Amino acid sequence: MSAPRRCVLAYSGGLDTSVAVRWLREQLGYEVVTLTADLGGDGRDAADITARALRAGAVAAHVVDARRVFVEHFVFPTLSAGALYEGVYPLATALARPLIAKLLVEVAREEGAVAVAHGCTGKGNDQVRFDVATAALAPELEVVAPVRDWDMGRSDEIAYAAAHGIDVPATFESPFSVDANLWGRSVECGPLEDPWREPPEEVFAWTANPATCDSAGEELTIGFALGIPVRVDGESLAAEELVLGLNTIAGRNGVGRIDHVENRLVGIKSREVYEAPAAVLLHAAHAALETVALPRDVAHLKRQLSGEWARLVYDGLWFGGLRNALAAFVASTQEHVTGDVRVRCARGVVTVTGRRALRSLYSTSLATYDRTDDVFDHAAARGFIELFGLSLRTQARVQGALEDLAPLSLPRQVRRAR
Repeated sequence: MSAPRRCVLAYSGGLDTSVAVRWLREQLGYEVVTLTADLGGDGRDAADITARALRAGAVAAHVVDARRVFVEHFVFPTLSAGALYEGVYPLATALARPLIAKLLVEVAREEGAVAVAHGCTGKGNDQVRFDVATAALAPELEVVAPVRDWDMGRSDEIAYAAAHGIDVPATFESPFSVDANLWGRSVECGPLEDPWREPPEEVFAWTANPATCDSAGEELTIGFALGIPVRVDGESLAAEELVLGLNTIAGRNGVGRIDHVENRLVGIKSREVYEAPAAVLLHAAHAALETVALPRDVAHLKRQLSGEWARLVYDGLWFGGLRNALAAFVASTQEHVTGDVRVRCARGVVTVTGRRALRSLYSTSLATYDRTDDVFDHAAARGFIELFGLSLRTQARVQGALEDLAPLSLPRQVRRAR
């Protein structure tokens, strides 16, 4: 008799993947090996995770501490890019998927597996991210998606787990689906599926209610080197420690709550609640530092391309050529993004109160309106305006002025000198 085929399952220890361990064995005949990537943010204990996986029926359980790799190689490059999906979402879950896929492939090859599996549904974005990333890294591996294939809803899964003695954290009374890592916490399902309903307070775990926070807030200084945050209030910190610390500071001041109806890759709209205290703070600080460090044309083009970076990460194309090309562009823009940003976190709001770059393009002697210290040549402005408006004046002379409004007859008050 031939040995059972092995499958490596991306295992979170939650409802879907805990049920999937048993289902993969019973329905598809796989020996299941689990892979849990510790990306921080959820307080899980490695020993508890491995024990739960083995109790569910796994033949082996791997846990990898990938926090630093996650922040340094996925989170911070995306921060430097200024990438927020639809201008809002810091891409916490989306950034984790290519890293987990890479780890799945490594464990599959080590364990001699013929397939990898994930716990994504047929409606979500993560199924695309896992499938596409695995195909790019190891096209020889089959990708199995139990939750996409079985005919069970969440309540059915909870009942299945109870019937088979599988220990899971979800209950009928707490139906939320939660994913968390250092960069953010995502919550969906249950009451959140009604976009008119305000998120209940129990949805939030990392952020204090902004309405009840101390109005004075807290002020701190973030130090950047080449577009990467490296210091908080003058103290150098490892990447994961810096993010964890800022999650605590910003979170207790109510910063980082995001309630967003987003456009999923599969074509539906989804209401998501995110908590991302450090991400919201660092994006605000990084953008502020770029205002004094980047030339205008670079800043304007980068703003356009940051949307492309966000889209391809959201769509699961981290390992594609476009992301590599954009990474080279972003790295070049960060050459002089070194300096400090002072921010205040108070009642859910991040306010930039100061910024300075080591090689700042801001010049007080050029910007000042005090004519005593002003070195700007005001007379040169006349010639600049003459040339800048030349094409518009030529158009108006030859083709007539292009007006989009009829002559305005608005109520007015007129007083004349006597």
